[in-house]
Amino acid sequence: MKRLFATTDKTEAQELLKKVSSMLDKLAKRNIIHKNKAARHKSQLYKHVNSLA
Repeated sequence: MKRLFATTDKTEAQELLKKVSSMLDKLAKRNIIHKNKAARHKSQLYKHVNSLA
């Protein structure tokens, strides 16, 4: 997640987003983090990637 927020390249961010999104889903599925927390993080990440030029 830190690497994704630090990047300014949109194509690289989109590739990282796939991996991080999948990771968050797996963590929520295994009850390591709450499903709402995973959804919140994914929402913030998508918002960040879409704001890149």
